[in-house]
Amino acid sequence: MASPFTEVEVDDRVVKVTNPERVYFPEIGATKLDLVEYYLAVGPGIVNALWERPCMLHRFPKGLDGDKVHQKRLPQGAPDWVETVQLYFPRWGRTADELCVTELGAVIWAVQMSTVEFHPWNSRRGATEQPDEWRIDLDPGPAASYDTVRQVAHVCHEVLDELGAVGFPKTSGSKGLHVYVRIKPEHDHKGVRRAALAFAREVERRAPELVTTTWWKKDRDPGAVFVDYNQNARDHTIAAAYSVRGLPDARVSTPVRWDEIDDADPHDFTIRTVPARFAELGDLHEAIDDSVYDIAPLLERADADDIADVED
Repeated sequence: MASPFTEVEVDDRVVKVTNPERVYFPEIGATKLDLVEYYLAVGPGIVNALWERPCMLHRFPKGLDGDKVHQKRLPQGAPDWVETVQLYFPRWGRTADELCVTELGAVIWAVQMSTVEFHPWNSRRGATEQPDEWRIDLDPGPAASYDTVRQVAHVCHEVLDELGAVGFPKTSGSKGLHVYVRIKPEHDHKGVRRAALAFAREVERRAPELVTTTWWKKDRDPGAVFVDYNQNARDHTIAAAYSVRGLPDARVSTPVRWDEIDDADPHDFTIRTVPARFAELGDLHEAIDDSVYDIAPLLERADADDIADVED
C-alpha cells in the first residue's frame, strides 16, 4: 500500500511529503508536517544560515523514538534541482557529495527525507578549505548552570568589542550558546582554529573561575564553561541558526540579541514559538555578511601565546 502523502509548494517547487502525520516529537505531538511548516515559516533564516555550505544531516526516519542517522552524503532520490558540493575526507580516502542549500525547496526536500537537524560547515562551496565563519561554542560542564553560560557570553562580547569584531549570538538549542563572527576566507581551518583558541584563552584569563579551555573532559572543572575552539576544525559542524534539535520538546537553535541574553531561556524557543518570533523580528543574523572581521590580530595573539597548530 502506498504511503499517505501531501504536496507542499515551495516557491516554484512542489515537494511530495510522505507520511505527513507521523509523530516526530512525541512529547508535544509534533508531526513531520509540523516540522515542514516550521521550516517554511523561518525560510529566509534557515536558507541564510545554510547558503552554499556543505551540510551534514541528522535524520530520524521513524521520528525521535527511532534511530538517529548522521548523514554526510545526500540521500538517494534527490531531484536534479537539489544542489551538492563534493568534499574529500583524507582520513577515509573517500569523497562525499553533501547537500548544498541554495533555495528553501532543498531544505523542505531534506525534511521530507526525515532530516530534523541541519549541520553546515563554516566554509562555502567556492572555498571549502577557507572558512568564512568563526564559531564560538559555549559548552557548559555538567555542573554549570545556564546563568554561568550567560556570564561567559558577556565576557565574550566584551572581548569581541575590543577586537572590533561583531558577534551574532544564538542559543545552541541544547544547553549552551553559540556566537558566530563572519571572517575573511583567507586562512585554512587550522588557522581559524588557532585564532579561536587564542580568543578562548583570553576569555579564560578574564574569567578563570567560569571558563576552561582544557581539552580533555576528565580534566575540566565540571562547573565551568568550555569555550570549544575545536568547533572550527575541518568537518566539525554544529546546528545551524533556526535548525530544530532532536530533543523531545522540538527546541530550536535560535538567534537572540545581546540584550536578550540575560532573560532568554533556550527552552522557550521551539517549533511552536519561533515562527511567531521570526514573523515579528525577522532573521537576527540577516546582516552577518555586512560585518567581516580580519582574524590577523588573533593569529598574532596565538603566536604570542605560542599556540601551535592544535590537532583534533
